[in-house]
Formats: sequence, C-alpha cells, structure tokens
Amino acid sequence: MKKFLLVMAAVLGMAVVAAAQPRAIGIRAGYGAELSYQHTLGGENFGEIDLGWSAGAIQAGLAYDFLIAPLGPINFYAGPQAFVGLASTTDAEGNAKQGLWLGAGAQLGFEYFFDAIPLQLSLDWKPSLLIIPGLGFGWTSIALGIRYAF
Repeated sequence: MKKFLLVMAAVLGMAVVAAAQPRAIGIRAGYGAELSYQHTLGGENFGEIDLGWSAGAIQAGLAYDFLIAPLGPINFYAGPQAFVGLASTTDAEGNAKQGLWLGAGAQLGFEYFFDAIPLQLSLDWKPSLLIIPGLGFGWTSIALGIRYAF
C-alpha cells in the first residue's frame, strides 16, 4: 500500500510541476473511467497520466506518446505505458483481501482537436502485459477520451 501511494504521489507531482506548454485534462471512459491529463513534452511528443477506477479497482498509468501522423486537427499516436493498481478481491473462502498489480504496455490511438472550442476527443487502445502478481495479457482496454485543451 505504501508503494502504491508513493507512485500515486509521484504521478500527481509530475502533473503539478508541468510548465506552460499545451496540455489537456478530462476523462477516458471504456471498461472503467479515468481522469486523464496530457502534457506536451517538446516537439510533437506528449505524456499522459491517468487515474482510473472500475469494478472495485483503482489504477494509475503513465504513457509517453509519439505523434505518428499529424493530419490537421487529427493526430495518430502511439507509445509505451506503465501502470500500477490496487483491487479488492475475495479468496476461495470468501475472505476480502487487497491485491496490488504492476504492468507495462502500449497506447495506440487518434485524437481530434476542434478549432472553434478548446475540446479534444480521442479513441485509443491500451494493450497491456501484467507483470505482478503474475504474467497475463490484457487487450480489452479501449476508451473514448473527452478533454479540455488549454
């Protein structure tokens, strides 16, 4: 639990330290829901910090995305991600317990920026490899993002 809180503090600290560069804040909704913050990291690359919850679990993720094909208001992007999470589960006897997980993966998607209003829409997919507590693959993390760009 202490490690999870330390990682959460580091992720949120990075968001607070962000300088005056283009950024966006909003939500991602798919299997669960996430608060999402994007920050330009120089050039056309950007970082994304997500804090999400679904079905008794909470997860924090960090992605570094590269713009693959900027086409006017539409951008295609991809990059690596890492995540850590905590979930409430029950064992075979019905006892409640907390479970910590850690993993890595990718983020692939596209985003659309509106010219007249500071709104960004995105659709992305985050395939992931669970490392702790055991190896596993997740491929169902598709989400729609709605963010205020500033």
